[in-house]
Amino acid sequence: MTAPLTPPPPPRDQSPNNAWQPPAGGHAGSASYGAPQGAPHDAVYGAPPGAPSPHGPHGSHGPYGISGSYEQDGPGMKTEVREAAVVAVVVAFFGALLGVLWWWLAPSVPLVGDVVDKSWVVYFKDSEGEQAVGVDGTFTLLALAFGLVSAVGVFLWRRRGGVPLAVALAVGGFLGSLLAWRVGVWLGPTEDVIAHAQEVGKGVTFSAPLKLGAKGVWLAWPLAALVVHLGLTALFGPRDADPYQGPGPSEGHQQTGPYGVPPA
Repeated sequence: MTAPLTPPPPPRDQSPNNAWQPPAGGHAGSASYGAPQGAPHDAVYGAPPGAPSPHGPHGSHGPYGISGSYEQDGPGMKTEVREAAVVAVVVAFFGALLGVLWWWLAPSVPLVGDVVDKSWVVYFKDSEGEQAVGVDGTFTLLALAFGLVSAVGVFLWRRRGGVPLAVALAVGGFLGSLLAWRVGVWLGPTEDVIAHAQEVGKGVTFSAPLKLGAKGVWLAWPLAALVVHLGLTALFGPRDADPYQGPGPSEGHQQTGPYGVPPA
């Protein structure tokens, strides 16, 4: 009777020659569950041989396909502040053009001088006329048009929004309105109506100086610029990427499963 065949026990030698080796044809950067200590740090659990490396030109992806690093949104706060300062100065500078147009297009308010008790007095020639209202209306319409143009110009220059640009449009528009008001008054008839009446003579009609009856029209330019720029940014501005969504196939990356493994 022969003894049963018993397989010999496994060798107890744990020399470096018997350490774990990657499968033939595999990659050093991929391993299966239970990879030995010392395996590469960027190992992908269960990645088959030939799977793309998790590191790519757009940063590394975590175990669930989420990007591990995000690019900075926008050019940076310092750059935005510098651009906003340039926008505010340029927009305010165009207030001089608004003042010239206001002086040119605004209706004239006729006045007439008279002498009462040896003193000069000035009256409106047409007490029921609407020329004074037309002066304010002309400034308002021009300011709205300048607000529209400035907002479109800033959006075409920088196709994005941001608090610095919005503040620059508001500040530049308000300063431009003040500059336009002063330029129009300076170009218009003299503000000393008594001297002007004495110069032209008693009973002679002359034009009143340009002035704004409602100072609220100074806000027409900045408000129009803010509203138009906000609308353009909402309709045509860039969209923020979802940080919890991995890169899609359209971006040139292979889709990955929940553990970085390409789906079957």
